[in-house]
Order: sequence, then C-alpha cells, then structure tokens
Amino acid sequence: MDARKSSIAISLVVVATLLLIVVGLLPGAKTLSIDAVVRALLAPDGKIESILVWTLRLPRSLAAAVAGAGLAVSGYLLQSLTRNPLADPGITGVTAGAVAPIVACFVLLPWVSSFYYPFAGLAGGLAAASVTFWVARGGNGRPLHLALGGISVSLFLGAITIYVLLLAGPQSTALMFWISGGFAGRTWSHLLHMLPWVIIGVVGALLLHRVIAMFSLSDHAAAGMGVQLNLWKPILLVLGICPVAGVAPAAGPVAFVGLAAPHIARLLRPRGTGWEIGLTAAIGSLIVTAADLTARTIAIPKELPVGIITALLGGPIFVYLIQRGRLEFKGERA
Repeated sequence: MDARKSSIAISLVVVATLLLIVVGLLPGAKTLSIDAVVRALLAPDGKIESILVWTLRLPRSLAAAVAGAGLAVSGYLLQSLTRNPLADPGITGVTAGAVAPIVACFVLLPWVSSFYYPFAGLAGGLAAASVTFWVARGGNGRPLHLALGGISVSLFLGAITIYVLLLAGPQSTALMFWISGGFAGRTWSHLLHMLPWVIIGVVGALLLHRVIAMFSLSDHAAAGMGVQLNLWKPILLVLGICPVAGVAPAAGPVAFVGLAAPHIARLLRPRGTGWEIGLTAAIGSLIVTAADLTARTIAIPKELPVGIITALLGGPIFVYLIQRGRLEFKGERA
C-alpha cells in the first residue's frame, strides 16, 4: 500500500469513527432525533437536548475515541519494542500494574488528588513491565515466555487489587464496574486529564517512527545501524505505558485493543512505520468508539462495561486470525 492509499485508509477509518461519535449522540435513556442533535451541536441553548449532547454524550464518545487511539499505539510500541506479536498492555502486565496503584490510592489514600493517578499508573506500569520483560529475557525470549511472565504478573497484581477492593466497603460496587472498563459518566474534565498522556504516546511514536522501524531488526542489527539501545528502549517503554497510565484512571482497563489493532493495521500493509502507527491509532479509536456505543445501547437503560464488549468482539476475531495463520509481525508468523 503506497502513501496515497495509506492516507485514504486512515481517512476512511477516521470518518467512520466520527460518524459513530455522531450516531452515539442519539440513543440513551432519552433518545434524540437527528434534528435535535444538530440543533444542540450548532446552537446549544441549555435545554435538556443540549445538556445531553454537550455534557453527557459527546465528551463520553470523544473520551472513548481518544482512549482507543492511545491503547492501540501502546500495544504497537510494546510489540515493536519486544519484537513479539503477543505483547500488549494487558498481556505484558502493564494494565494490571497501572490499575493496582490507582485502586490503592483511591481506597487507602483518599486524600490524594486524582491528578496524580496517572503518575501512579505510570510507575506501576513500568514496574510490572520490568518484571515481565525480566521473565521474558528482556523481551527477547519466545512469545510464550512473555505471555507466561505477563499473565503471572497480572494475576499477582489482580489478586492485590481484589483484596484492596474488598476493603473499599460500599465503594466496591462502583470500583468493580470501573475495573471492567467503561466510559459511563465521563466528562470533559476526564477527557482533558487523559488527553496529554495519550498525546505523549501517539505523537512520541510518530516522531520516533524511524527508531521504531529499527527495532523490527535484531538488537545487533539495530545497534550496527547506530541505534543506542540503552537510550531508546526505556524511552519507547515509557511512551508505550503513558497512554495506559492516562486512560486507566478515567476508563479502567479496556481489553484487547492494544493487542488486535496493530495486527489489523499490519494486515492492511500501509506504506511504512509512520503510516502504520497512524492507522493503528485510527483503528483503535474506531474499535473502542464502536464498543462504547454497543455497551450503552444494547440494554438501554442499563449498560455493560466496555471492556466486556471489546473482549467479546475481539477474542473470536483474534482466534480466527491465529487459526488462519495471519497473526503477523514484520513479516513473521506467530
């Protein structure tokens, strides 16, 4: 796929995401007509329609789109860093590492401002990833080593998280819904808190796309081409964890996106690494936006956690790709 086709593919995915965001303004406990949504968007007047659109539904849909882009690029960076098709925030333990300290702060340190939650998530994600990569021989072992290491770390941190949740008392119900992943009640402030962390990951990946392309080679080959591994590995790891650290406080863990979106993008074979990163972000945004819309419309007036929808939709797709032998990473079969 040349640059022109790559740009068209990204544009089509972005347009599809924007259409889903607009469609997402219609359904809910009070269904709005298209005319009412257009009026509320173009001329907000403080009536119930404007409140539903601008206060409840639009920031939620935008938060889902931003989160999807960030989580997808996070998965792409982790896969590139380890040259491992099974790497993603969930399997490498990064998500569990980010969630555990956030839950601990919420329950055990309630006086700590939520402004600091992403920093706690970043520290926890880095610690969890470090342990996983140590088990997986620095990320250079077989995919099985990475999966086993990440699952072990995730189970250990998950047990700690559940124990802390049991200490939460009446708050445990709300926390359990949050820990399933979702965007219910997300406002503009949640979006603004999330956005800088996602921007750091996505823009950083785009700026360093040449370095990331080098990591598709072996360490020896990359070092021979002038890549300073001791410098760029930690930087790419931090860039990969930043979106998770930003998304987790607002939406909890959202499964599957970071694992599947990069592979779907590679199946489309965009022009180069930069286009691949852009397409990955666009596909991740589309997946989570669609999942959020499904989660809040499938059982109106109730809703399901987004993490459940992404897992239900993504699991069978990913199994299909594996069975078809299409799970690829830079030309290799997993």
